[in-house]
Order: sequence, then C-alpha cells, then structure tokens
Amino acid sequence: MADNTSRSLRSSFVYQVFVRNYSEAGDFKELTADLERIRALGADIIHLLPIHPIGLKRRKGSLGSPYAIKDYTSIDPAYGREEDLSELLRKAHSLGMRVLMDIVYNHTSPDSRLFSQHPDWFYHKNGVPGNKAGDWQDVIDLDFERGGQALERYLIDNLSRWAKFGFDGFRCDVASLVPVDFWIRARKQVDEAKPGLVWLAESVHGDFIKKLRRLGFRAHSDSELYQAFDVCYDYDTHDRFQEYAYGRAGLRQYLQALRSQEFIYPDNYVKLRYLGNHDFERPAALFEDRRSLEAWTAFTFFNKGTVLIYMGDETLTDHRPDLFEKDVIDLTKQDLRHVGLIKDLASMRISDYFSRSRSFEVSENEEDNIVAVHELEGRRLCGIFNVGKKNAPVDARAAGIRDGEYRPLLGGRAVIANGLASVDAPFSVFECRD
Repeated sequence: MADNTSRSLRSSFVYQVFVRNYSEAGDFKELTADLERIRALGADIIHLLPIHPIGLKRRKGSLGSPYAIKDYTSIDPAYGREEDLSELLRKAHSLGMRVLMDIVYNHTSPDSRLFSQHPDWFYHKNGVPGNKAGDWQDVIDLDFERGGQALERYLIDNLSRWAKFGFDGFRCDVASLVPVDFWIRARKQVDEAKPGLVWLAESVHGDFIKKLRRLGFRAHSDSELYQAFDVCYDYDTHDRFQEYAYGRAGLRQYLQALRSQEFIYPDNYVKLRYLGNHDFERPAALFEDRRSLEAWTAFTFFNKGTVLIYMGDETLTDHRPDLFEKDVIDLTKQDLRHVGLIKDLASMRISDYFSRSRSFEVSENEEDNIVAVHELEGRRLCGIFNVGKKNAPVDARAAGIRDGEYRPLLGGRAVIANGLASVDAPFSVFECRD
C-alpha cells in the first residue's frame, strides 16, 4: 500500500463511464449535462474509460476498442474538444467529484504515434511487434526493458500533463503487466507536482498471472502493486464470485477469499468492489431474482473498500454495451426502486465505520447468506444479506451478534433467537451490541 493512501477511499463510490455509449451524441458535453444525476446517486468519483484516439490497424469492430490507443497525448475528436473536457472536469469538481483518467501503458494500437516514433520501445516476437496475451489482436505491447529510461520519461511526462490538465487520478489498465518499479517512480514524480491524486490499479485474475509467468513474462500480484497504488481491483476473489453466481459452486469459497484479504494485504489496503464492470456481465444479468440482486448490491456497498457501478446499472438493464461499436444505453428507463437503494447505500458509506474501521469480519455461514461486521472503537455495524432466492435463517453466532431484535439503519428488521437471525427483507444493516 502506498504510504500516503487515505482510508477515506473506503467510503468512495466510483461511477464508470464509456463516453461513446453514454448518449446518442457520445461526447463530453452530454456527460457534463448529466453530472448532477450521477452525483445524486452518491458517486464521488467518475472513471472515464480511455478518451484518446483509437487505432485503425487491426481494429476490432467498426469503431474499435478504447483500449487500443493511437495517441496518449490527445483526445478522440468524436468526444469533443479539450475545452469540453476541461468544462467536464470543472463541473465535476464544483459538484465535489473527482475524475480519473484511464491510462493504458501496457500496450498501444499497432499504428500508434508512439510506435511510429519509437518502434524499438515495443515488444517483438520473431522480429515482429506483438503482444504477450496472444488474443489481443488490436494492440502491441510496450517493452520497458528495451525502452529504458527514455520510455519511462515519456510516459511519466504524459501522466504529469494530464494531472496538470485537471484529472484527479488514474485508473491504470492491466497494471499487473507493467513493472511495479515504474509505477512507484511514476507516482512519486507526479505526486510531487500534484499531491492527493488517486491511483487505481486494474490488477488481474490469478490464473492470468500464472499463465504469463509460465511463459516467462512479468506479472505482478496485488501485494506488489500496493507498493504504488491506493486501490486494486477485486479480481483475486472474482473467479469464486462468478462460480457462485453461475451456480457452479457454493458461497463458502468466495467468503474464504474475502476473509483472507484481511491478513494477506497491508492494514490500510483498499479494494475496488463491484458486481460487474465494462468487462463483465451486468448485475441484473447475473441475478435475475430481484431479492438476490438487492442483497448482493447491498453487500457490495457494505463490503470493505471503494465501490463501483458501471453506467446504466441503475436502470437494471441486463445488456452490457459493446466496446467496439456504437451501442447506447437508455438512461431514461431508470428503475426508481433500485436508484433509491443505491442512494441509501451510498449515504450509509459516509459513516466512519467505512473510512476508519480497523476490523472487518465476514463469517462463513450456510450457503446463500452473508454475515459481516465493521468494528470501530467498541462500536459494531452489522449486516445480514440473504443473497439467495429464499429468505432463510442464518447463524449469527460466529459474528458474535447477540440474541435480540435490531432496528435497521437500512433494509429489514433483524430478529435473532438462539443464535439464528431472521430478516424480513433481502438484507438488514444495523448497529449491534458487543
């Protein structure tokens, strides 16, 4: 964990936006006009998927992936002018929100400006520029050993340029594949000019790390990345979450993975929690049963760490926009009940239980129930989440919750008798006695 990481990030709420598919216009102006609505949800951070020009060579689809960047130094003209981006940042700041730029330093498009200027800075296989992942046809990888200090200087100068422009931090794509020593140096130098930036690492799944290491390539664990980053993605538990969501495994393996984070990471670690994002299924597609979806949404916000939703999750659509085509989400179809739930959960996270708690426990219970407790200075915030389709009693003894009836801060009433908790709703959040 970076030494100056603030635990207050555990109270933050990220709203992820792909500008192209946010509106019919697909530009900064339309997003700027909607910032009040996003802020009203409770979000205090906007994460913009890459906003740079996209390469043409080996492009996926007709419009290409935003992660196949042609030029780090400019913005896609389809999104507007720099003045439009500056206005978006200004308005976000006036609403009390920060904006993160998506940085892609593992690779560029094959026809990138950087490759045309410095082909020797790129990874080559059999004399041909390529990538280590194999199935990413529209990109070629940077090679930090070949590029050396000149490449590092170029990339750090680019970070400094966008920080000075007004961005409040960086979401760093597949950060595990970029040398952690580079990230440490980059953060140190950029933070000296602009302290207080947020550094978010897209750490990767464990199986991907193992695959790359078997092939002889560098791939960093979350523990290594915490030397430079404030927040890491939750992909170290994601495979077990998906196994449960698809009915291929029970809940226990996922809960065990969550529990292990409390002792394998630094004391002030921050994870990015989500049910879905631009790479994975919508929450409403994973959990068609509304009770389950509401319980999982509540637990995701209750969980220890920064929380993220992808644009449109609040509409309960099960459609994830295409990354390679124009595929606009319909934000007019707001699900008011779900919007209300998100707002209530976001308000809950303002509590110092989330920003200051030194203890977070998740109990291993019977399938389809989660019991979790934040503890702070002798006070305890408890949550019971019936994430399955049935409202079944749950064993609360492992969490140390005493028998009694508890008035909810959110959700339904919790009644505990003989160590078994019953909740008359998908979830209950309440303060409980020691």
